[in-house]
Amino acid sequence: MTALTKMAQGLRTFASDVAQGFFEITHNSFALVGLAVVFCLVGLVARPDLRQAGEIELRSWLQARQMAAAGMRIELDAIERATATNLHELPKQQAAVAYWLSKKYRVAPEPVGALVAEAYEIGADAKLDPTLILAVMAIESGFNPFAQSSVGAQGLMQVMTRVHSDKYENFGGKLAAFDPLTNLRVGVKVLQECIQRAGSLQAGLKFYVGAANLGEDGGYADKVLAEHARLKLIAAGRSVPLAQPAIIRTVAPSAEPPPAEDKVAAVSM
Repeated sequence: MTALTKMAQGLRTFASDVAQGFFEITHNSFALVGLAVVFCLVGLVARPDLRQAGEIELRSWLQARQMAAAGMRIELDAIERATATNLHELPKQQAAVAYWLSKKYRVAPEPVGALVAEAYEIGADAKLDPTLILAVMAIESGFNPFAQSSVGAQGLMQVMTRVHSDKYENFGGKLAAFDPLTNLRVGVKVLQECIQRAGSLQAGLKFYVGAANLGEDGGYADKVLAEHARLKLIAAGRSVPLAQPAIIRTVAPSAEPPPAEDKVAAVSM
């Protein structure tokens, strides 16, 4: 029994020594790993260029992995470039206007909702009725942000980009004419200037369409004002039946065109 007892004690001592050694090794390893992490963090704080390079490298690696899995280029921030909004997030009045315009002009409600929200915001700053801004947009382009007329008017508000290139300088250049919100803002500025210059809304619309020096504007102002009246009813909670978008006629080609400074916009064919 004494021999067996001594053997058992020896085995216990051996096991204890092994366990203790394993603990010390792993403890020291974890300590070394911890120290390495601390040194790396200190280095990254001291060298922001290294941190930035590491972040770029990691992002590139993740994107490559995502592209390999999805089979196409992945841009998680692409949604930030989208001109769209959820109609449920808009005030009831704006949502009603956006929904009606979406149905009438057969365009998606989400981008129209974003344009309606912008029209209400910029209209308050420019002291213009937002439904007037939307009516001009509807008649000018039918909410096509890439529309271009035969005389070179472009975008949602059909602004003559070459005439108002100075206004686009604040947005990075003339190509910003095809950014919906930028075109809307520039168009509102031009419309505001036309109304102030002409002295009345009806005359201002005639200036806007480029018919300032002509006897008539092809019915443009009347069509804008009619659409404006319909949108005001929608905004007031009234029911207005849908109708096909009006097709605007340009000023007779035989007429003498107005000077370049008056030709601020033109309707789409």
